Amino acid sequence: MITIVDYQMGNLRSVQKAFEKTGHAAHITSDPQEIAAATKLVLPGVGACGDAVDEIRRRDLEGPIRDQIAAGTPFLGICLGLQMLFDVSYEGGEHEGLGILPGKVVKFELPHGYKVPHMGWNQAHFVHRPPIFEGIDEGTNFYFVHSYYVVPEKDDLVAITADYGGPFCAAVWKDNLYATQFHPEKSQQAGLSVLHNFAQLA
Repeated sequence: MITIVDYQMGNLRSVQKAFEKTGHAAHITSDPQEIAAATKLVLPGVGACGDAVDEIRRRDLEGPIRDQIAAGTPFLGICLGLQMLFDVSYEGGEHEGLGILPGKVVKFELPHGYKVPHMGWNQAHFVHRPPIFEGIDEGTNFYFVHSYYVVPEKDDLVAITADYGGPFCAAVWKDNLYATQFHPEKSQQAGLSVLHNFAQLA
């Protein structure tokens, strides 16, 4: 069973429905024990990083999430679920992240003519090809909605880049941990293929 973490911030139902379209059941829960027992774990999210991390901690979900990642359970972060994994976010001040990956979350500083948030379709360029992107062509378009992006401290974490006034990190990969800045659940067939590949991981 795919378990989607509910911390009252995010488009949980759309992620669940996208998995169901691929033929895989997904369960939404805020129960720490159910999260601790998950065989695959998804952390979606829309909103501010600091508020989201505070809510995860208030609900006692940080420990089970950390333990699952450390235990090798396949983990997928989506959008805010990517940003929260890092040490610090500068969205609306300076806020502590979960610190699972080294790095920071910063706002786009863009040339004239570019709007923030970055919203719409953009091409993915592979630095590494994570297993969940099996069968996805170089330059495939995915759907983005964000004003901030992650800057990993270690370059080898970056799996995919996109370009918006310059290159930025669009996805990371480390062992069993995968996380995307774009929304697979809003990215039509390409996004469904990513979710299907994740659901089939051993």
